[in-house]
Amino acid sequence: MDEEIRKEIRKMTLQNAFEHKGKTKEKIILGKILGTKPEFRTKVKEISADIAEIVSNVNQLSIEEQKKEIDKNFPEILIPKEKIEERKGLPELKNAQQGKVITRFPPEPNGYPHIGHAKAAIINSEYAKMYGGKFILRMDDTNPEAERMEYHAAIKVGLEWLGIKFDIVKNTSDDMEVFYEKGMELINSGKAYICKCKRENISKNRRERKACKCSREDIDKNISNWGKMETKFKPGEAIVRFRGNMKADNAVMRDPVLFRIIHGKHYTLGEKYRIWPSYDFAVAIEDSIDGVTHAYRSKEFELRKELIDAILDSLNMRKPEQGFFSRLEFKGMPISKRIIKPLIEDRKVSWYDDPRLPTLEGLKKRGIKPEAIRKFIMSLGLTKANTLAPFDSLEAFNRKFVDANSIRLFMVSNPKKLTVKNLSITSVEISNHPVSDMGKRKIDVDGNFYISGEDAQNIKEGTQIRLLGLGNILITNEGHELEGEYVKDGDITSIPKIQWVSQKTAHRIKMIIPKILFIDEKFNEDSLEELDVYSEPHYLQLKEGEEIQFVRFGYCRKDSQNQAIFTHK
Repeated sequence: MDEEIRKEIRKMTLQNAFEHKGKTKEKIILGKILGTKPEFRTKVKEISADIAEIVSNVNQLSIEEQKKEIDKNFPEILIPKEKIEERKGLPELKNAQQGKVITRFPPEPNGYPHIGHAKAAIINSEYAKMYGGKFILRMDDTNPEAERMEYHAAIKVGLEWLGIKFDIVKNTSDDMEVFYEKGMELINSGKAYICKCKRENISKNRRERKACKCSREDIDKNISNWGKMETKFKPGEAIVRFRGNMKADNAVMRDPVLFRIIHGKHYTLGEKYRIWPSYDFAVAIEDSIDGVTHAYRSKEFELRKELIDAILDSLNMRKPEQGFFSRLEFKGMPISKRIIKPLIEDRKVSWYDDPRLPTLEGLKKRGIKPEAIRKFIMSLGLTKANTLAPFDSLEAFNRKFVDANSIRLFMVSNPKKLTVKNLSITSVEISNHPVSDMGKRKIDVDGNFYISGEDAQNIKEGTQIRLLGLGNILITNEGHELEGEYVKDGDITSIPKIQWVSQKTAHRIKMIIPKILFIDEKFNEDSLEELDVYSEPHYLQLKEGEEIQFVRFGYCRKDSQNQAIFTHK
């Protein structure tokens, strides 16, 4: 038996015995191992003898001896497990009425969507469903210098992949005339003014909490300057500022920008407009006129709540309830465009679909299922505590979705030749899955095999091994190439069980293994491993994108006929 499996059985046996006055039973341990390793349900006879041996040995130990072995080899058994209360959906919304809740997701099309976008979209989508309400996708496209149709399309594709459906789809720029109308209303009421100060002076005054001379201009002058912004002023020469409170502790309230001049060509509107609203102004107006009742976003926007409320109060417009949750990132996998874009430019990662990235395209290419992402995000709830999750926390959810539907195939790395004499069979049939009904595959054999180099180094002349699904082999030569003889009806309980591929039909593929991208904020130069491996020919019959479990290696996604990407263990 595989030593790792024997070690796991030993651990389970010691734990159960120690928790039950030093004794356990074979049936209990068999049930536990089959629960964690479902692929062994078809090999009960093979593992039962080992379980019987280990249980008998452990039961003969005193409790003190059991504890001593646990302390030495399995100390984690004795660590108290933190009781985690299972979450059942999201918390109730404040001031929410069934059938009347409207939520939204307003991404800016300035980059490819990532796991953080997924969290915001899923939470707001779930709340709309929870209350039988409506969900809006609103592209926040009011910065033509940074936004592109490529990103707009990528966001829609990503959301579609996640299975998120919207009741209304629109662009923030659809309402440009409304923004102008509301902006003029603020100027005419003296609640906004045109500032012509240089950027560095504006920043200095905000730090020092001092109002500039522009704030003292009369309404007529501000109206005149607004006209010049449309025709005369260049970008950076004039902006519209909200008359907030320059003495406020919340720096956001120190006369923030409402409009600025941008000469960039908008990806749908071209050069129709040159004055564009700021995010704070646009989101305030849009949420109000769209009927949004509850606006939830990541907590970096929390300080902006005061400003959004102040803008809407100044215009006597309806205010939505605002809520906030923690930003979601994975340890060592940054989501920031400022980090990812240089990595692409320097060719450290291939593109936004690189399987090392937490972009939706990257996660998809790696083999992460959208259902797993949804379950993972919902498990986090609405905490505002920083969420820098280890990637394996998502893997745990993904494993549940891929296990039942992943065909099992043999694959060998660092291959070593094994020639078997007197083989009496020419083909074998092997089940595609140990539990699920996924049929069988036929493999032709002629006595010439590849086995993994890792397995080969532990094989000694005169011993037997078992080629999984085929039979026992007596090793007669352990030289540069292994030689053996087929043993009919050989012992199957206490010999190594290894996977194999037929030399005649072996298919060579490149195995891509993504690893953590950054270690202690430093780029990991070894973050992508490539292996040349041999798989069964059945690999060629699988669809591109199909999930596979290569036995004793892990779950992988078929990327092409000649390449697979490692998903996780």
